[in-house]
Amino acid sequence: MAAARKLKSSAPASAAGRLDRMLGAHLAVGPGLVKAADRAASVGAMGLQIFTGNPTGWARRAELPKELPEFRARMKEHGFGPLAVHAAYLANLAGPRPEIREKSIALLQYELRVAPEYGASFVNVHIGSHLGTGVEAGVKRVAEAVDQILDGVPKASSDALLVLENSAGGGNGIGESLEELIAIHEAMAKQRVDMSRVGYCLDSAHLWGAGIEMSDIDQLDRVVSEFDRRIGLEKLVMIHYNDSKAAHGSKLDRHQHIGGGEVGARGLAALISHPKLAHAAYYLETPGMEEGWDRLNVDRTIQLAQGNLKLKPLPAESPGVPKPAKRVVKVAKVAKVAKVAGKKPVKRASAASPRRAGTAKPQRGSRRQP
Repeated sequence: MAAARKLKSSAPASAAGRLDRMLGAHLAVGPGLVKAADRAASVGAMGLQIFTGNPTGWARRAELPKELPEFRARMKEHGFGPLAVHAAYLANLAGPRPEIREKSIALLQYELRVAPEYGASFVNVHIGSHLGTGVEAGVKRVAEAVDQILDGVPKASSDALLVLENSAGGGNGIGESLEELIAIHEAMAKQRVDMSRVGYCLDSAHLWGAGIEMSDIDQLDRVVSEFDRRIGLEKLVMIHYNDSKAAHGSKLDRHQHIGGGEVGARGLAALISHPKLAHAAYYLETPGMEEGWDRLNVDRTIQLAQGNLKLKPLPAESPGVPKPAKRVVKVAKVAKVAKVAGKKPVKRASAASPRRAGTAKPQRGSRRQP
């Protein structure tokens, strides 16, 4: 009997005993790449996932950001795990439309070419939809597209993996089931794709939408074991770690904060602590990260990994958005007005001086007229 493969834990040194695997976060880079890296470190993340351009557009940067050398240095300084680049959502490797196919291939070739400049290990992409033409035809198109993408970017110019992500299944999405991922894997091998340059990502919200109940340990174990047997766990390089707003098996992709959705604490705890998945790099893609939810979701994930399933209810407001300041009502200066009218000025109480005994207390927030 062959010895079981030992996969190295993805946890960087910065994990410092909190987790046995890397937990990164997808953060916006609008304020700057270096600021995004610093923010990830400040909220307790151990890695980062980013967009290199508009996630809902085809156009990419004519020139790369000037701060890339500083960004790479900062990532190293923070001791982060692998950087992931998420491709634009418009990409569709499974679809039949020639113009979209060509744009998708060009987009991913661009991302693979610039990945070394960012220091990225992964270029992650949603596989796409067959748009009603059938799973078999869609799978064939995916294999052919991946072959074209990699053929256009020599391995010597990019060591980043092209990472295919599972689908929740809505809109004829390819990769909804493990069987479809296996079919894609086998089709790429038949197409003679360089499989050393391809990896896979499992998104927990997508698994849930596709009907996988992660709190059922036996079911989760079967998925992991079958993936290992048919594809190989070493090819599972990324996990998108999200709760879901959608119903189980709904085929909908609706991300939610950790422990605040339908997947729930038990299912997410099973995924973040599964002993055979410690080698994969986990990335949070929960909503509103720029509003302070990033720290909360990192903290809640670590709690689940450490066995605490009794998470506090989600706050009603964004943790990072301060409450509006109380309205300050300025008391009009009446001395000058009274002088103009030929009347004796009336002394008024102010916030800095006590009111006279017997005067009425003004209502909170009301404006007192002179």
